[in-house]
Amino acid sequence: MLHKSVIPLLLLACSLNLLQKSQAQFRVSRLIGDGMVMQRGAEVPVWGWALPGERVSVILEGRRHSSVADADGRWKVVLGALQPPGPYEMQIQGPGESVVVKDILVGDVWVASGQSNMEWVVADADGIAVEDSAIRHFKVPRSWSDEPEDSLAGGLWEKADAEHIPAFTAVGYYFAHALREHIDVPIGIINTSWGGSRIEPWMSARTLGIDEDTREKLRADDQARKEAVRERLRSRIGVIPESDAGLIDGVAYWADPELDDSAWIEIAVPSTWEAAGFEGVDGVAWYRTELALTEGEIAGGITLGLGMIDDSDISWVNGVEVGRTDNAWNEARRYDVPASVLRAGENVITVRVSDAWGAGGIAGPPETVFVEVGAEQRLLPETWRFMFGQVSLEAVGNKNQLPMLLWNKMIHPLQPFPVNGFIWYQGESNAGSVEDAEVYATLFTDMIQSWRTEWGQGDLPFLWAQLANYMAVDEDPPVSSSWAVLRESQSAALSLPNSGQAILIDIGDSDDIHPRNKQDVGKRLALAALKITYGKNVVHSGPTYGSHEIKDGRVIVRFDHVGDGLVTRGDILSGFAIAGADGRFVWANAQIEEDRIAVWSDDVPEPVAVRYAWGDNPESANLYNSEGLPASPFRTDSWR
Repeated sequence: MLHKSVIPLLLLACSLNLLQKSQAQFRVSRLIGDGMVMQRGAEVPVWGWALPGERVSVILEGRRHSSVADADGRWKVVLGALQPPGPYEMQIQGPGESVVVKDILVGDVWVASGQSNMEWVVADADGIAVEDSAIRHFKVPRSWSDEPEDSLAGGLWEKADAEHIPAFTAVGYYFAHALREHIDVPIGIINTSWGGSRIEPWMSARTLGIDEDTREKLRADDQARKEAVRERLRSRIGVIPESDAGLIDGVAYWADPELDDSAWIEIAVPSTWEAAGFEGVDGVAWYRTELALTEGEIAGGITLGLGMIDDSDISWVNGVEVGRTDNAWNEARRYDVPASVLRAGENVITVRVSDAWGAGGIAGPPETVFVEVGAEQRLLPETWRFMFGQVSLEAVGNKNQLPMLLWNKMIHPLQPFPVNGFIWYQGESNAGSVEDAEVYATLFTDMIQSWRTEWGQGDLPFLWAQLANYMAVDEDPPVSSSWAVLRESQSAALSLPNSGQAILIDIGDSDDIHPRNKQDVGKRLALAALKITYGKNVVHSGPTYGSHEIKDGRVIVRFDHVGDGLVTRGDILSGFAIAGADGRFVWANAQIEEDRIAVWSDDVPEPVAVRYAWGDNPESANLYNSEGLPASPFRTDSWR
């Protein structure tokens, strides 16, 4: 028989257990946190999770609002619109727990999304970033899910101060900064971007027309892919390492110059490990080689060029760390090595490369892998020894290529939160072929419309960055260009209401898919926002094709968005090409005639089509409006 004295203790224990369980279940959305920005002029939901049936209260400005968690444990309180700018403080009372949210501002919230050029941080961009406590940034972690989820994987609101600005999206920061020069309210940027992503992962299953059978097939295909990669890897290296034996508790055992690496694989450098046959493998890999130096050469130390490593590295010489770089894909590594580390004779260079997604390894042009001794620079060996330290077959990078996965985890959980609009910089990963680029037109408009529908705020402004110029310059007018077609597909979305485009055809980099000038990207997106969202009287776009006519062997093109007139940078207007009925384009003469351009060529007496800035990198294109904004690429034909 249970002793009477035990009963009160059991009841207390049970009640404590229930309280702990309630506290463990009680959560608030990560978007609701210190330093947040709430959208002005809109009712703002505060939401989270608790045990079904439990009551949650939100106290703001002396008013209490309550909600009861539903059968799925979700609760939501809707607050009335608040006056900008704040700050406000809010208390959220759950079962046995209370959360205080401080320093809440009220202004305009923008979602910034896309791939690496949107993810690119201020620290790695050109330009000066100015502190502004009224600009706030929330970074959604890279994450994915097979099914739509309600909760984010993480994230915090951070102020644009000296400590945090370097990690902000550069495009988003400069966009917010440019807005703040004209719009005197706080700006919140929700940065939900993932480098290398295609557009399809940012779209919902419903928008893509994916049913449950298709989902199952996608899962099965992913499992089959991983198994195929696993088998190929076993045949090359034997046991697949799950943890890095080369670096344990900070000790770099595989950087030891006396290590016996004779059983390691030989690999070409520079080159990704995918190019060496290790497709679908992410993780950690080690590279080793030797460098012979004389007594005289080591006296002043050396500089090592270790290519353009993807993504992170730690590098050693003779077991001594000489440099490390985190999360800087496609960036050249250059490390100084003091004489004290070197020795006459053979010196062992070790590089540990960590890659979480996409291609990995020591890549780049051959001339970026070198040793600099005094004024002399010579190339390092073309073949190194190579071994995986840790392997991941989850293919994190693969997740940003597959339909709906990012929408499920990085977009859907945001949707209860009112926003002012979207800025988007993506398309490079969909420009691999002309066919892909053509399909983008439908995908892009579908995505824009679906995001608007899912947010339920009407035709929210959607602004995007047109792809910048990139890759080699064509000597002759190109027959086809997937990047030009992708830009055309982006421009097609301008038919949607409240849409705008920043034209970047003049600020790209022929050698780098990540141009460092993000300041002008942000400014040009802000111009579009000022016109479309805020109703300011500004010229928000460069010249765009309006219409054309063919007269007396000349093509007369009329442009919209010319401001006070069309201008050229340089003495000769360039970038135009025309073709006759044979479809063969030649570079053409062009001259400005008010808001029109006359285009002609003696080689094409009867033109039927004209193109401008049509190519991957139309570097010579130099047509602008009076506001200094470049003209958008276009064509009047549909030839392939």
